Amino acid sequence: MRMLEQILLVTGAAIFGLLGTLHLLYTFFTNKFDTRNPAVGEAMRATSPVLTGHTTVWKAWIGFNGSHSLGAMMFSAVYLLLAIGHMDWLRVAPVFVWLAVVNCLAYLVLAIKYWFRIPLTGIAISTVCFLIAALRLGV
Repeated sequence: MRMLEQILLVTGAAIFGLLGTLHLLYTFFTNKFDTRNPAVGEAMRATSPVLTGHTTVWKAWIGFNGSHSLGAMMFSAVYLLLAIGHMDWLRVAPVFVWLAVVNCLAYLVLAIKYWFRIPLTGIAISTVCFLIAALRLGV
């Protein structure tokens, strides 16, 4: 059963990687994040945020989505590498798995409050995987 923790970590991290990769592809290569109302999209392209006049709300929207994707992909890559190649480190220092749980919980709160069913479901499953692995590895 010692492999169960590794399987859970790989599964949880892979889900995050898949979600992050799909999000990146949708952001830069599809119209999935375009507004349904064309007037809103045009307004976003013509309006700057209060913070700065050096960008538009549209460019910020695309940039936020892109960086959000990269964050999920990096989180996934780190924990896939740890779970596959350095599981002994995680057994010795399970605090790193608990950090992943905290990260997952933060994404889960965002998903509940702001997102839709598909990322919410994936993040919930990933969170459960990391949480069970953390509980099995200890404190």
